[in-house]
Amino acid sequence: MHSDKTIPVGISGRHVHVTQQDLETLFGPGSHLTCFKELSQPGQFAANEIVTLVGPKGIIPKVRILGPVRKATQVEISRTDGYTLGIDAPIRESGDLEGTPGVVIVGPYGPLKLDQGVIVAKRHIHFTPQLARDFGVADGEVVMVRTSGPRALLFDEVVVRVRGDFALDMHVDTDEANAAGLKQGDSVVLVGAEERRRILGA
Repeated sequence: MHSDKTIPVGISGRHVHVTQQDLETLFGPGSHLTCFKELSQPGQFAANEIVTLVGPKGIIPKVRILGPVRKATQVEISRTDGYTLGIDAPIRESGDLEGTPGVVIVGPYGPLKLDQGVIVAKRHIHFTPQLARDFGVADGEVVMVRTSGPRALLFDEVVVRVRGDFALDMHVDTDEANAAGLKQGDSVVLVGAEERRRILGA
């Protein structure tokens, strides 16, 4: 088991993942994503390219695309963003898009109407296989973490994701971060499985 159960926190603001085809719809033929800032996960970056989200009830401008391009276009928002847009987005893991609501994405070259693809991302932790062994967790497992500070709380229903190219990082959205008073780079502590069962009364 890992002697230090602390995990760094990454706060994930609203963003969009796009396919190459949809990128060209939004920014023109031959377009490619350009790096604005590297992200905590290796190979992932915030792009210079930004778009506007248009929902039934409202608009959110200046939403950044994250790269590289993906196999499916996906929009990740917070619950608060959903109220602004008028979209009741379900809490899902990334890529689980079946039956999700759509949205209109507007880029400088043109609009893109998505029939599905809008989610509130389920909070999760990225582990390498070695770190997963050290922490005593497995891919797909649901765990609990404890925050600290004046708004300390427990986050349950945190999904473990394990892959060789991941870096240790827990992702929460802005609503969750605000509720716990978390800032980018703060740490949380993994709650052991036995303590989690005790807390839940299971």
